[in-house]
Amino acid sequence: IFIAIERELKSFLESDYIIEECTEGKVRYFKTVIHQNEVYAIKSGYGLIDAASATMFLIAKCHVETVINFGVTGALDRSLKVSDLFVVEKCVNYDYDVSPIDPVKRCQYEEFDDIYIPLDSSLIRLVREIKPDIKLATDCSGDCFVEKTEDKLLRNQLGCNICDMEIAAISRVCYLNEVKCLSIKCISDTFDGDGGDFNANVRASSDKAFHLIKEILNRIQ
Repeated sequence: IFIAIERELKSFLESDYIIEECTEGKVRYFKTVIHQNEVYAIKSGYGLIDAASATMFLIAKCHVETVINFGVTGALDRSLKVSDLFVVEKCVNYDYDVSPIDPVKRCQYEEFDDIYIPLDSSLIRLVREIKPDIKLATDCSGDCFVEKTEDKLLRNQLGCNICDMEIAAISRVCYLNEVKCLSIKCISDTFDGDGGDFNANVRASSDKAFHLIKEILNRIQ
C-alpha cells in the first residue's frame, strides 16, 4: 500500500489491524496482514521523486506483487464534488517533456502510443465489480500542488479530470518492473477549491478511499 502523506497514513495506522513498524536506513514502513494478504505500507512524502523511490523500495525490498495507492486528489472538472471516489484508469506525468529531442508528444513516454500511462486493467475491473458506481479517472501528476484556475484548465485540456503529485511515478515504476498497480482516489479539493479545502477534507476523504481498499484486499488472494 502506497500512501503519500501522514494524514492519509493515519487512515491505515488507526485501523484495527496489528501493524508492525519497520525501518531500513531512513525509510519507515509498516507490515500487517489484511484478509490473508501480507501487506506492506509506505509513506513517500509529496512529489514524483519520493513517490518513485518509495515504490521501488516496496518492489525491491518487500517483493510486492501489487502496489495499491490510495489517497486524496484535486478536481480538474467543476462537476466533481468533495468525497467523490475514483479508480484511476490512466495517468499523465505533467512535468515530463522530451518532445524537443525525440519524436513524441509533450508528456509522452516513447513506449506508449499516447501521453497516458495505463494502470492494471484486471484490478480496475475488480474495483468496478465491488463498487459499480465508482468513477473512472484520468489523473495528472506533477511536482506542484495545483491551486490556480489556469493551471487546472491546462491539465484538464490533456483529458485529465483529477490531479495529484504521485501516481504517474508510481505507475511508471510498476510498469517498468512488471508489477500490478492500482490507485483509489477521493476528492479533497474541488475545481474552485484551494489548499484550505485540502486541509479541511484530507482525512475524511482518505478514510473513504481506504475503506474501499480493505474491500479490494478481501477479494485479492
